[in-house]
Amino acid sequence: MPLISRLIGSVAFLPIAVFSADAALRDQTGSLHWQTFKVPEYGTRVDYPARIFAAVGEAEKGVGQRFESDDGRATLSIYARENEKGDTPASYLRKNLRQSGLDYERITRSFFAISMEREGTIYYSRCNFSRSARSAIHCFDLIYPRTRSGIGTLW
Repeated sequence: MPLISRLIGSVAFLPIAVFSADAALRDQTGSLHWQTFKVPEYGTRVDYPARIFAAVGEAEKGVGQRFESDDGRATLSIYARENEKGDTPASYLRKNLRQSGLDYERITRSFFAISMEREGTIYYSRCNFSRSARSAIHCFDLIYPRTRSGIGTLW
């Protein structure tokens, strides 16, 4: 997964994996114009590269936003939802994961991250679980073509 290369701590409990170009690519493309997307009712904050992704509508899950690349081949959904059933990362995955054959899976007490590649497309999802009085799940889902050329010259 060469495009997902660093973790950003947007909030203390919500590190988010996002794209980061290497130094040479950064020199060629200039700033990625990082912006912050917030879901205030849940305390969610995520930094995302606005030069790559533009808002296109509401997230399909929870409360949040869906973003797309210019050519529509990459999507990023950032959302939050109440953890009404008190799920842990492991129990949430058991109840909601409908895909088998993951290429990557990491489950801790506070988050899960999963990924797989199918037919040249990479699917990556991460959800962090807060333990505050208002228990929430903070997530992002990222779908993008395996080749950098699939999204123009930014990668």
